Amino acid sequence: MGDNIDEPGVYPIEEARQIADELELDLVEISPNADPPVCKVVDYQKFLYHQKKRQKEIKAKAAKTVIKEIRFGPNTDEHDYNFKLRHAEKFLQDGAKVKAFVFFKGRSILFKEKGEILLLRFASDLEEYGKVEQMPRLEGKRMTMFIAPKGGPKKKG
Repeated sequence: MGDNIDEPGVYPIEEARQIADELELDLVEISPNADPPVCKVVDYQKFLYHQKKRQKEIKAKAAKTVIKEIRFGPNTDEHDYNFKLRHAEKFLQDGAKVKAFVFFKGRSILFKEKGEILLLRFASDLEEYGKVEQMPRLEGKRMTMFIAPKGGPKKKG
């Protein structure tokens, strides 16, 4: 019946309501599908508070996806490319998603193909660490591609 009730048991609905009124608490139906339905005499506001708190804890424990961004220019040279590639490998090994994008400034938008080739090369170089979640797509002045890690985060031991 409730935390304050001495003897839990099967009570007629009127008697259960009367017990709740005497204790100045609420009669809350916990399991309506049970036979007989299970009710509890509790402070309803406190009950809701604890329920919300439990939901928050569950949400906090859920895995949060981290997205790391890597920015390229359409004319990124080999050294910068390799440097960013190594960073992307590390991000994917740690379990983060990688958002790689080519940013086109001014007239460099004319090199759309160069940007797409760069991103596709980037994806193929990262093939063993992650899989492409979204192919390169032009949105305004940036061409974006998402790569998700293949396995979970690897622990260094």
